[in-house]
This record gives sequence, C-alpha cells and structure tokens, in this order.
Amino acid sequence: MSDKEKQHSGVVIHTDRESFEDDVLARSQTTLVVVDFWADWCAPCRALAPILEKIAAEYGGKFTLVKANTEEVPEAASEFGVQGIPAVFGVIDGQIVDSFAGALPEPDIRTWLDQLLSLKKMTEAFQLEEKDPSQAETLYRELAEQVPDNPALRIGLARVFLAQEKFAESQEIIDELLQRGYLEPEAEKVKAALQLHHKKDDRLDEHRAAAEACPDDFQLQYQFAVSLAGAQQYEQCLDICLELVERDRKKTGEEARKLAIEIFHALPEGSELTTDYRRKLSVALY
Repeated sequence: MSDKEKQHSGVVIHTDRESFEDDVLARSQTTLVVVDFWADWCAPCRALAPILEKIAAEYGGKFTLVKANTEEVPEAASEFGVQGIPAVFGVIDGQIVDSFAGALPEPDIRTWLDQLLSLKKMTEAFQLEEKDPSQAETLYRELAEQVPDNPALRIGLARVFLAQEKFAESQEIIDELLQRGYLEPEAEKVKAALQLHHKKDDRLDEHRAAAEACPDDFQLQYQFAVSLAGAQQYEQCLDICLELVERDRKKTGEEARKLAIEIFHALPEGSELTTDYRRKLSVALY
C-alpha cells in the first residue's frame, strides 16, 4: 500500500498488517474505533462501505472508521472472530464492545454507533471519577439526559456526588434507585459510604482523647472507632474494631464487627484494605 493510500482524512483509515495494532488497538485508547472487515469481491461490503464512510464524515471525528481488507489482515480477522463479511466491530480501550455482520440499514447503523459513543463517554466519565470528579459529573449528566433510565449512569453520578461531598444529591439518587426494591453492587457501595458519612460528627478529637485516656473502656474505644469511620479514617478505625473483637467479642466487639463490614462494603472493589482486614477479622473471629 502506498503512502498516499495509507493517508487518512482523520475519520477513515485504510489499515494493513503492519499498522493494524496502532490503527485499532492503540487508537481505541483515546477514541471509539469502528473496524470494517471487507474484501474487494464482497458485494454487501461494497454496499455498506459508502454508508459507513458517509456517517463517519458526518460525525466529524466522534469515531474513527478503520477499513480492514481481510485479504491483507487475515490474522487480525481471525483474532476478531470474523466468520463472514462485512463484519463491523466497535473497539474501546483495546476491547471489542459490540459488533454486527452484514449490510445493516443506515438507521440501524446510526443507532448502533450512538450507543457505542454513549458507552465511550461513560468509560471516560468512569476514568475521570478519581482524578476529576467535577468533569466526570458533567459527562454523567450529559449521558443521563440522553438515557435517563440507565441505572449505571445514575450510579456513576451518585459516586461523583459522593466524591465531591455532595451528600444530599448522592443520597437522593440512591433513594430513587431503592424504590425499585433492589440496588446493584456499585449502588450498595455508595449507600454504605453514605451511611458511614452520617456517622461523622465534630467530636473526633474529643473521642480520641477519651479513648486514649481509658484504653480499657471498650465503649469509649467503640465510639472513637465510629467517629473515625465518619471521618473516613478507615484503617485506624479497623484496627480498633479488630482489637474490640478480640477483647470484647460478645458486646462492643459485635458492634465493631458490623462497623468493619460496613467499611468493607463502602471501599472500592479490590481494595487492599478490604483484603487485608477481612483476613485479620476472620482470624480474630475464628
């Protein structure tokens, strides 16, 4: 393929064996990539191609269309599981997220693309939650306006509200979701975090001083642990909970165990703190 043929308009790329990984997998880290597997001899491919290229031009860079001739990229076609052509795949962050085969009508293709673009924006919002929750909120709000009944978007918005200490707004979303009679696991985490927030008070230093002055007063130790949980000082709180489980198992130890479980529910999936202290709690109990 000549250099001229390899040039692209910014929205349509003709890939080959050497550049496929960069054109598709690497590029998909920053934008939605749509891969069209085709061949010269394929009549449905020739019917589909101008539709895809027209939509790509109209969408003005919202996604990149990568044209992949199966006779030039047979290994890639095999890896994508292409069994017949045309075969079109949506790729986000190096992962195939959806596909279709055959020459679909133009309205169906547009609907399919719009769904992928929403998914891409949702992925961007999720990635922004920790480093820029305000920007993540903006993206989630835009998506929620487009798809108001999508619970994943509502949960994402509840998470970023929580991260920005907009507790009332976060609680309102969780309460709305609870009206269905259940919560998704991620919504349960937000609910647990909100419950811990409600334990926050202005007496942390006072509880700390009292607990340090009377180390054998288990009730004072537990009250200090609750205050720490409300202040999101989870590690020190969990240390106290473990000590109470070991020293006062049937009384404050039981309340401390419940408090530790609340913290586990609120922490992110795969948290090292959860893994470490679940193990320690299990040893203390058994």
